[in-house]
Amino acid sequence: MYTSISFSGAEKRELCIFCDASTKAIAAVAYIKLTDSEGKNELGFMFGKAKLALQQEITIPRLELCAAVLAVEIADIITEEIDVPFHSTRFFTDSRVVLGYIQNESRRFYVYVCNRVQRIRKSSNPEQWNYVPTELNPADIASRSIPASALSSSTWLKGPDYLLRSTPEVTKHTFELVNPESDPEIRPTVTSLTTNVAASFFETRRFVSFSTWGSLLRAIARLIHIARCYRNSTSPKKCQGWHICKGLSPEDYSRAKSVVLSGLQHEVYPDIFTCLRAQKDIPKQSLLRKLSPFKDNADCLRVGGRLSQASMESDEAHPIIIPGNHHLTTLLIRHYHQRVQHQGRHFTEGAMRSAGFWIVGGKRSISSVIHHCVICRKLRWNTETQKMSDLPIDRVTVCPPFTYVGVDVFGPWTVSSRRTRGGLASSKRWAVIFTCLGIRVIHVEVMKTMESSSFINALRRFISIRGPVKQLRSDCGANFLGACKELRITSKHCDNQEIQDFLSKNECTWIFNPPHSSHMGGSWERMIGIVKRILDSMLTVNPVRLLTHEVHVTFLAEVTAIVNSRPLLPVLSDPDCPVLLTPATLLTQKTGLPPTPPGHFDNKDLFGHQWRQVQHFSNVFWHHWKTQYLPTLQERRKWQSVSQNLQKGDLVLLKDSRAKRNHWPMGVVVQTFPSQDGHVRKIEVKVTSGGTSKTFLQPVTETVLLLRNTNRDIDP
Repeated sequence: MYTSISFSGAEKRELCIFCDASTKAIAAVAYIKLTDSEGKNELGFMFGKAKLALQQEITIPRLELCAAVLAVEIADIITEEIDVPFHSTRFFTDSRVVLGYIQNESRRFYVYVCNRVQRIRKSSNPEQWNYVPTELNPADIASRSIPASALSSSTWLKGPDYLLRSTPEVTKHTFELVNPESDPEIRPTVTSLTTNVAASFFETRRFVSFSTWGSLLRAIARLIHIARCYRNSTSPKKCQGWHICKGLSPEDYSRAKSVVLSGLQHEVYPDIFTCLRAQKDIPKQSLLRKLSPFKDNADCLRVGGRLSQASMESDEAHPIIIPGNHHLTTLLIRHYHQRVQHQGRHFTEGAMRSAGFWIVGGKRSISSVIHHCVICRKLRWNTETQKMSDLPIDRVTVCPPFTYVGVDVFGPWTVSSRRTRGGLASSKRWAVIFTCLGIRVIHVEVMKTMESSSFINALRRFISIRGPVKQLRSDCGANFLGACKELRITSKHCDNQEIQDFLSKNECTWIFNPPHSSHMGGSWERMIGIVKRILDSMLTVNPVRLLTHEVHVTFLAEVTAIVNSRPLLPVLSDPDCPVLLTPATLLTQKTGLPPTPPGHFDNKDLFGHQWRQVQHFSNVFWHHWKTQYLPTLQERRKWQSVSQNLQKGDLVLLKDSRAKRNHWPMGVVVQTFPSQDGHVRKIEVKVTSGGTSKTFLQPVTETVLLLRNTNRDIDP
């Protein structure tokens, strides 16, 4: 008796066999699990067997595989000796490698493993095999040995308790091979490939890897030469087998061109070839119907046309038909575009027609190739543009005059400084213009030198007269470049510690526009032009033989008054609105109205109503400024359309007005600076020359896009 439950009367009979191996022995043990009608389970020992391991060197996976073979042999013996059948049989092992061998369906094994796996699968199915941890495997007792006194109380005779219940210790999922590429028992995978040629012409998808028409023709010509050498047994020794002949004949190139173009036409126009073989008319919806195509001796489609009687070369009278939107067509257009030295579409199209090619939709195809040609972009392409940005807050904020200021330095002028025995000694004078970005009023100060102390003195005089400034703006254009160098002011920040301390003390910030971007400072650049024109007119009408410092300062003061008195709006002829909106209105509180009517005014009215008069002038000015002046800034006079932003990694050409276009440097965009609206108007470009790299801050209007970076993940 194995259990207290009758073997023949049990509702369910299950045979469970465990196997294990070590370097000393291999073992397997079988248990019977019976379930009665009430659902009670009992487990009984049936059969156990152990063998000594082989003496020669053998791997642990092979020993575990031998133990699995012993397990299926025990199962065969038990099922053969017992007449009552089992409802199910399960095998357990603690070797994942063996489970991978048994459940493998794709890889091949060497002889030792292959024979034993076949023996295991002959008596069992892969679904019957399960994994059990080593500490829960009762067969481990026989493979590693225990004292005889402990055998009676071990799980070898009683069996594992977890078989009587549903436990997670036993894993039933499928196991795959462990490290199949490095396992010495697994044969390496051998892959065999076959090639089926469905047509007698080349597939044009093979030609996408070629970048020039010449390299494609050379490759096909060499293949044709090698194929002819294989067929011709009388070829010289140097032209046998796979080889590269440097001196290919013109016939090889002509044959290569025919093979390539014929394959292209068979792929794009199969219906035309079908109609020609069947001697049928070309369909009416076909674009080639009006060309009357025919096949030549090289199986290529040519234009039939009406010029067969003309005294022209065969290629010119009957050119080869090529589709417009294909990679091979692009290679051909590039080839002949280079032969005409990157001239326009008319030259390129004429060169291709003379060479015997008729491109369907040729004008659009040639224009597309020229549009993307880097050399043509470098020679003739326009600079980049972007939609004009919104006005900054400096220009549209109601605030006291000279709160937001644009500053620039212009000059110099030569003035007589002092008399000497040899005559008059002359020196130079510069001028600093401060432009209010809100009401467009200006203030001009004279500088004797281009030193930082002289500039600070001019800035101090300006702040003392006009009050504190919240923000200064300037550019790094040609006018201000010399001043920036002398004052150690860069396009990003102010390096001059003296100027920086003065700005910090007055709680003022200085913002710089990118170099060569004078359009970003147009509000004060235009004021410089007006000042220069007025000053030139004054010196012409009132010629001064000796321009002294005092006369020069006086002239600039008068110029400042003239500029500040200019109307900000067109002069109206409406008698109901006689007030002119000028920058001086808010500064001087004088509007040019008729004088105050006569009357008696006491001293008490002097202070009681003066603040009302001042406030009235201010309210009138800002009312007209909001309702009449600001709407004139609404329109975008140019740069009205949005352009694609430059991106990191784009190849660009930097405009340099001092050099010829062929000498303009090329650079790579390393950083972009999007504005608040998301459009890029300022970029940082890296230029490499002579082994050294430099970065420049440029506006997009001073760059020419040569090539876009198609892979955004790769840094330049």
